[in-house]
Amino acid sequence: MKGVIQRVSRASVTVFPGEAAEDTRSIGPGLMVLLGVGPEDGIEDVAWMARKIVNMRIFSDREGKMNLSVKDRDGEILVVSQFTLYGDTRKGNRPSFNGSAPPDQAIPLYEAFVRETEELLGKTVPTGEFGASMEVALVNEGPVTILLDSRNP
Repeated sequence: MKGVIQRVSRASVTVFPGEAAEDTRSIGPGLMVLLGVGPEDGIEDVAWMARKIVNMRIFSDREGKMNLSVKDRDGEILVVSQFTLYGDTRKGNRPSFNGSAPPDQAIPLYEAFVRETEELLGKTVPTGEFGASMEVALVNEGPVTILLDSRNP
């Protein structure tokens, strides 16, 4: 499981579900998480990734040191599925996404990650919509961006 974690002052995802009206989901200060699922991933990757993100100390304390987690700050988390994190660009100029898990495997793990994150954070976690066309907007605070890979901790 791969993740791009960004500390944000605000973030949103607008989902465009075909002909229906757009749907925007947003957060204030917290973390924007782009999450990709690989074919080798399982429930242990879900638990590791959720725990790591909720407890990662990347928010400043009163002395300006990164000592606080999103949970410590009572922040929010927005999660968007991102199969392109498994893009392979070694051959040619068009990425191959064969390294990402197929939807029938990825969707349950993505949903389990969201549930586990909600449980650890103690609040609802807004999400994008798996497989939908979306527009993501965020204001990266710091900037702070962390790359996580449950297969390469």
